[in-house]
Amino acid sequence: MGEQKKVLFTETVLRDAHQSLMATRMKTSEMIPILEKMDAAGYDALECWGGATFDAAIRFLNEDPWDRLRIFKKSIHHTKLQMLLRGQNLLGYRHYADDIVDKFVEKAIFNGIDILRVFDALNDPRNMEACVKAIKKYGGHAQLTICYTVSPIHTIEYYINLVKELDEMGADSICIKDMAGILTPKVAEELIPALKNVTSLPIEVHTHATSGTSEMTYLTAVKAGADKIDTAISPFSGGTSQPATETLGIVLEELGYDTHLDMETLQDIADYFKPIKDHYLKEGTLDPKMLTVDPKTLFYQVPGGMLSNLYSQLKQAKAEHRYEEVLREVPRVREDLGFPPLVTPMSQMVGTQAVFNVLSGERYKMIPNEIKDYVSGAYGKSPAPISEEMKHKIIGNKAVIIGRPADLLQPEFEELKNELGDLAQSDEDVLVYAMFPQIGKEFLENKYKQEVKQENEVIRINATMREGDI
Repeated sequence: MGEQKKVLFTETVLRDAHQSLMATRMKTSEMIPILEKMDAAGYDALECWGGATFDAAIRFLNEDPWDRLRIFKKSIHHTKLQMLLRGQNLLGYRHYADDIVDKFVEKAIFNGIDILRVFDALNDPRNMEACVKAIKKYGGHAQLTICYTVSPIHTIEYYINLVKELDEMGADSICIKDMAGILTPKVAEELIPALKNVTSLPIEVHTHATSGTSEMTYLTAVKAGADKIDTAISPFSGGTSQPATETLGIVLEELGYDTHLDMETLQDIADYFKPIKDHYLKEGTLDPKMLTVDPKTLFYQVPGGMLSNLYSQLKQAKAEHRYEEVLREVPRVREDLGFPPLVTPMSQMVGTQAVFNVLSGERYKMIPNEIKDYVSGAYGKSPAPISEEMKHKIIGNKAVIIGRPADLLQPEFEELKNELGDLAQSDEDVLVYAMFPQIGKEFLENKYKQEVKQENEVIRINATMREGDI
């Protein structure tokens, strides 16, 4: 009898599940009590950091994202900790100089991250180079990503060539990242064996339940040779999140796969997260709309996180009745811009342009600066060429950058450290400021003001106690 087939699980509830369902609003205090139990569930990895967690922590939750990571590391000893990193964009919305990339990767690994899943919004490998170099230097696992999308140029052949390049760059594993839940079983059945033919690296598949195909896609992917899948514990599964961990665990075990999962522990974890989900539903942070299946994503290819962002942008503009119009505009904008995959930051940029096009009543009457930068090559190479007419409409006669965009950037860590002055009490503080200069600075001012206040209070209490002793 042959060796039992294995399939490993990455749990997303601490990052992507709540990012996709409710704009990354879960607090660290809600995660802490369940961490040890999660460590004992048999997951291969817990995806718990990166993506929008950094931004949401300082912008909305008044939490230090580095503290969150350190807390995870203290409680979790058997399971790998994983983060999502946007290549040269790191966790911000622009390209950073290589010295910032190096420092960020060093500190992420030092504070507890084992696996860094690195992607580039344009699938431009040049934008992952600095990350890979740093991950190798500091001893992390470089999981390099293909952002899966559908367009006339995104063929199986395209992905084969991309994976060959990522393998040569030094990837430790490959992730097929399907942000919008548009990877169908048929494509998974063709794509995975095709990639396995050109690489011996483990392949992990990441999808979302948005379109209703996710469980079928995962089942097909595993049968086609995928080594690992991303799932979310049931209360935070489905809709714009991932499919449920327990369900896939049971189904795959029944089919003879060894998942390493402990089903009883998974039930305890689900029971723990149920009231947290109920709380967010009740207060309106989690919109029930995000929990439903929407096969329209197979037509519009809009990822879950982008759907919730578009909806809230329109809500703020009191124009939610134009949601469908905006969804129809997204693929048009995407085609105009050379079919970029809809993943951060391209998803926000394409989404915002689609909103502007619909609400202003004239296409490209208003153009965000980020779109201008993208068209001028500041983010890397567009997957398909952008027409001259479109280039002219967006950037006029401005020259387009041809090389690796980060080659044009000067080292900036020391400069940012000096700008931050007394607030730069650690390299991690400088990195908070680098990612988000305005809100990062405000966050650090508040953080240290609080600490000074607390220290003064301790000094006052000690002084009072000494007076009492006399």
